[in-house]
This record gives sequence, C-alpha cells and structure tokens, in this order.
Amino acid sequence: MNLHALLLKRAAANKPIRIGLIGAGKFGTMFLAQVARTPGMHVVAVADLAPGRVIEALQRVGWPPEKAAASSYAQALANGTTYLTDNADELLAVDEIEVVIEATGNPAAGVHHALKASAHGKHVVMVNVEADVLAGPLLAARAKAANVIYSLAYGDQPALICEIVDWARAAGFDVVAAGKGTKYLPIYHDSTPDTVWQYYGLTAEQATQGGLNAQMFNSFLDGTKSGIEMAAVANATGLAPPRDGLTFPACDVDALPTVLRPRAVGGVLDDKGMVEVVSSLERDGSRLARDLRWGVYTVFEAPTDYVMRCFAEYGLKTDESGRYAAMYKPYHLIGLELGISIASVALRGEPTGAPRAWHGDVVATAKRDLAAGEILDGEGGHRVWGKLMPAADSVARGALPIGLAHHCRLIRRVARGAPLTWTDVDIDATQEAVRVRREMEAEFGDALLKVVPS
Repeated sequence: MNLHALLLKRAAANKPIRIGLIGAGKFGTMFLAQVARTPGMHVVAVADLAPGRVIEALQRVGWPPEKAAASSYAQALANGTTYLTDNADELLAVDEIEVVIEATGNPAAGVHHALKASAHGKHVVMVNVEADVLAGPLLAARAKAANVIYSLAYGDQPALICEIVDWARAAGFDVVAAGKGTKYLPIYHDSTPDTVWQYYGLTAEQATQGGLNAQMFNSFLDGTKSGIEMAAVANATGLAPPRDGLTFPACDVDALPTVLRPRAVGGVLDDKGMVEVVSSLERDGSRLARDLRWGVYTVFEAPTDYVMRCFAEYGLKTDESGRYAAMYKPYHLIGLELGISIASVALRGEPTGAPRAWHGDVVATAKRDLAAGEILDGEGGHRVWGKLMPAADSVARGALPIGLAHHCRLIRRVARGAPLTWTDVDIDATQEAVRVRREMEAEFGDALLKVVPS
C-alpha cells in the first residue's frame, strides 16, 4: 500500500524507474496514457515494428512532441525524453533500462524478448499472456536464474485474479475457485474472423472504420483468450484447470458462491481449488442483470462455523449453506493499471503474479473438420481455437500448443473438436519458440506424466 510513496522517493532522488516498452498496441498505448502522469517513472524507449504507430499512439494520448524527440538512447537518458525505434533487441541491450514491458501479443516474439531481457539483467513485465502460456514456467525459471523478476501484467485479468487469490489465502481462507467473466455462448467456439462482428453487434464496415482487428477480437470470443488467461492463473496460483476445459457457466455476481463450488455440494466444479470463467449470458443469449463480464472473482470457504456467522454478520453473499462466499472486482483497466507491476517489480522486488509451476496448457483444437495441407492461422483464426486442459494431459497427448498453431501445415486430417498434436503438423523445429517450448516440455514433462491417471 506504499507504492506511490516509494515512487515519490525515486522521483525526489531523480532516479526514476527506467522503462523500455516493446509494442505500442492498445495495451501499450493505454500504459503510455498514464505513465506520463506517474512520478518516478521514465519511459526511455518504445520499440515497435511500425514506429509511425508509436507516434500516432503518443499523439492520441497527448504526449508533447518534444518528449518523444530523443535522437538516441543517450539523449533520452540525459534529458528524460523517449527514443523511438523498430529494434527491440537494441532496446534490450541498453544497460540503464531496468524494466522491460513485453506487449507485442506475438507468442514467439514474447519468448525471444523475455529470454533476451533475462540475459541482459532486466526485469520483464509480460503483457503478452500468449507467450506466458506457451513457455512462461521456463521463462520465469530463466529470469530467476538471472536474478531478475518475471511478472504478469497488472491491469490484465490474470494478474488481478492472482492478487485476489493471494488476498484470500493471506487472510487464511481456502480458495475454492477463481477466474473472470466474459461474454460466452457455445456457438462462439466455431466463430471465425468472417463471422465475429455479428456476435459483437457490429457490421464489417463499422469494425473497419474503428480500426478493429477481426482475428484478435475473435480470439476473445471463441474461447481462446479465456483459456490462455486461465492457464496463466493456474500456473501462477496452483489452482487446477477443469479436466475437460472451461465450462463457462452463466453466473451473475450474487450467484458466484452457489455456482462456483464443487459438484458434490451442488456447484459446477470438479473439485475445490479450480479456475473457471463465468458467462455474462444465459444459454438463450439473454444478458444477466448483474454480470461479471469485465471483472474477476474468487470464491472461498469459511473454515469454521464462527467465520460462517461473520460472513452473515457483514453482509457477504453466500450459498444457501452460508459456507461459501465470493469477493470480486467488477472491472479491469488493462494498460491504465500497468504501472502497478512496474513499481512492484522495481521497488519491492515482487511480481504481480508469475508462473510457479506448469499446471495448465492451451491446445489447438479443430473448429471444423480439417484436411491435410491446410495452413493453420493461429488464435482467433478460421481453423483452430485454444482449449484449456491440465498440462499433464497436454504432455501425455503430445498436444500442439495454440501459441505455435501459426503458419504451419497440417500433414493429416483432424476431426472437428479434436486437439491437434505435434505429429499432425509440419513445423519448423529450428524456430526459437518451438525449441524453447520443447525444452520446457523436456524439463517439466516427466514430473507431469507421473500425475496422469492411467
């Protein structure tokens, strides 16, 4: 609760946290909108493959042009301005930069940048949850070995879920479930970039005018992004993924303690201690009155009858037994809140969530019957969506992670709804992201296979 005070001390000492941002998309732009107002922080450089996009982003959020006019890293460091570049590797090699934000959204790029950051002794705030789920446990281990911190990004839902889980556990409660809300219907799993806008109530023309990316928005809709985010939470908290994927029960905030409890006592969970995503829509498409579409939650259990009475005395919504209660945060502000991670990493030496083990994985799953010779187009595309499953099951099946289901050719047919495997695709094993993922499977796989039921 003292991050602001610590930032003020850094500002007063003229020793701001020196930051490098890689990727100036929506998340990065929202961060830029706030960091200029935050004491004790200095964005030394922004790297993006399209530097013109960075200029547009800075103009959009109101940065004075002279603040982004540095002609070199040395000038940016000397006068507190920002250097713009298209060379992320060059940014990562700048000694004075303390914290790197990886916000590209590209899993292969995220893996590369995280490893480079560790090699150069820099903390990493991983906005790129796609990269985190592809290889996060290994990336976090490499960062630890380099004596730097690897952190999930505050403002994004996984880090906020980690925070609320930590709150419950630090207060002595057993966490029964944790997760987030989203808009979901079963038909969404079949959605493609060609059909996505009808589900958002937009025309293709309106989406184009708004500069909206159909494939990215479709990854939120078809279940992929939810699976990725819950895998990140599982790996960071030790909560278990559902055995057959997320079920997305329709649930409003008052019903959280009733729905998100074990099946044995009337809920939907396989067991206690699981991740799950709740839908803001009933299965008939009608909207719940008090939905959690933009928020996060945790359900926890009263350990004694006395605590159960306290729940009642202080007005907590519980299930009918009074034993299960919930705490939730109705909104998340993504990049507007990202400074919390930077301050926590640089000033406290603590991540705002980080993978501690490999519990959850997200595997490429066929949206329709796929034929040999088809080229996969990744998250939110036409051919596959990402399904959450226990990492042990993924390794046992030899499943293809969704983060590598890009631009590789199928060499055999795959039936609709089936998970793809490494043997189903012709993939370049020399790619860095493939090598790192295979390294993680080798490093963690044997221990995982010991827990797979026979």
